[in-house]
Amino acid sequence: MKKDFFQAVEDRRSYYGISKDTVVPTSRIKEVIDHAVQYSPTAFNSQSARVVVLTEASHDQLWDITKETLRKIVDEKDFKQTEEKMQSFKNGFGTVLFFEDQSIVEKLQEQYKAYAENFPIWSNQSSGILQFIVWTALEIEGFGASLQHYNPLIDEEVKNAWNLPGNWKLIAQMPFGKPTAEPGDKDFAPLEERIKYFS
Repeated sequence: MKKDFFQAVEDRRSYYGISKDTVVPTSRIKEVIDHAVQYSPTAFNSQSARVVVLTEASHDQLWDITKETLRKIVDEKDFKQTEEKMQSFKNGFGTVLFFEDQSIVEKLQEQYKAYAENFPIWSNQSSGILQFIVWTALEIEGFGASLQHYNPLIDEEVKNAWNLPGNWKLIAQMPFGKPTAEPGDKDFAPLEERIKYFS
């Protein structure tokens, strides 16, 4: 039985213990992500989101690229922890890469000059909405996921590896797989400090 919206929102957490086992057919993953991309809202209906889904060898390659990129900048004595973290992501079934097409953002900046400085902000906000929808949808299907940000360190190599357009800006990476460990407890700040109501 499908969860209601609020239960799905509550259950969406960062899962770092994931495996290569799948919980639904690959065709279902495609359906979920296609639906999220098509119906996620964007400023001025710009539809600037671009998504790449990596599984199997491509998924492994991404985290090898990230590991070797970080090897160049992380102190050797601290690298073991970094390597273990990259392996935890590689242990997953796949990764969703979120991009924003900068040619669309720039076109809107040119078309609506009064709002020009806001379009990159709105682009990022739209991407965040899409990331949340995909993350929650994957959770509903039974996957665990987390959101990572190794951009811009890996951007060029990722674009080269999968022959992606130069105007696609990498925003986030979402490794996912069958959960092997539950996330820890989450602390919440008091809502009365975070929300104000007026009438």
